[in-house]
Amino acid sequence: MACGSFYCPFKVTSPYGNNLHHLENSTHGQFAFTTSEAGNYLACFWVDGHNPGGGGISVNIDWKTGIAAKDWESVARKEKIEGVELELRKLEGAVEAIHENLLYLKSREAEMRIVSEATNARVAWFSIMSLGICILVSIAQLSYLKQYFQKKKLI
Repeated sequence: MACGSFYCPFKVTSPYGNNLHHLENSTHGQFAFTTSEAGNYLACFWVDGHNPGGGGISVNIDWKTGIAAKDWESVARKEKIEGVELELRKLEGAVEAIHENLLYLKSREAEMRIVSEATNARVAWFSIMSLGICILVSIAQLSYLKQYFQKKKLI
């Protein structure tokens, strides 16, 4: 995150209102967080002070999630690996991320299928009920008209 020469406070809040990161009086910074809470995270930026020149303020964000956010240099130093082995670790991480994403998509598809089948069943019953009501109303109209014309001695 970079805010030029002005102070740009920054705050990240989890879906349950937990404050994950709060940075005051900084013109630039970098941070990372790991969480198991699913949902939308709120990132707030605001500018303290005024802009004497009247020019605009720019905020540059490089937002990384998942395997792209992993610090591979620290992993390489910690485990004393380099070159091809490091690239293989990166690829292994990418494969694991893709596998987790596929499992998530599979579970979401199952949930959507259940919702779709329940909706389909409700629509089918509503259609059958509507057809039944139409048939009953038609029969009632025919019997009323038959009695009316018999009473008027037109039939």
